[in-house]
Amino acid sequence: MPVAKDLRSLTDREVVALAQAGREAAYRELLRRYERPVFSLIYRMVRNRALAEDLAQDTFVKVLNALDSYRPDHKFSSWIFKIANNAAIDQLRRREIQTLSLDGAPDARTPHELGATALQARDRSESPLAELEARELGSAIERAIGRLRPEYRACILLRHVEGRSYEEIAETLDLPLGTVKTYIHRARHELREYLSPLRD
Repeated sequence: MPVAKDLRSLTDREVVALAQAGREAAYRELLRRYERPVFSLIYRMVRNRALAEDLAQDTFVKVLNALDSYRPDHKFSSWIFKIANNAAIDQLRRREIQTLSLDGAPDARTPHELGATALQARDRSESPLAELEARELGSAIERAIGRLRPEYRACILLRHVEGRSYEEIAETLDLPLGTVKTYIHRARHELREYLSPLRD
């Protein structure tokens, strides 16, 4: 059996198998690999640091409890992101929460937190005027995304912020591929309507 430092060289599937066999070090390795990406995904959805931390912790508790049910024919990353995304969507359905911000969440306190939650909507070489216009556009996009249904918002964030393929989104959200394409199409249509005054 590999020692803990060798776990880093193993694939997710191999580490999961060790974790399923009761190796605590393997579970810690999964936590090391996915703690930041899971938190980042949830944070972008719920826009509140303390809440995102709680939901990320809940996600890992669920992962630990359900690890035996994980099927290795699916990517582990998609499986864990699905659990995280479901936690965020459930929360969004229960209450209204701030959405994506051009400059990051209002309670982000470090450059990393700002970067993890900000829309990358401007070119760093822009003039101050162009940067101001980009900020205004980013605020409008933020408000528009906030008006989307949670399911549409999840698809848009996974596609355009996380850069996931349609197939990965379908697997993560446990939706048919056609449904994902429909949700993204409808979300884009709604966003165009919400943002149409900017084009006038």
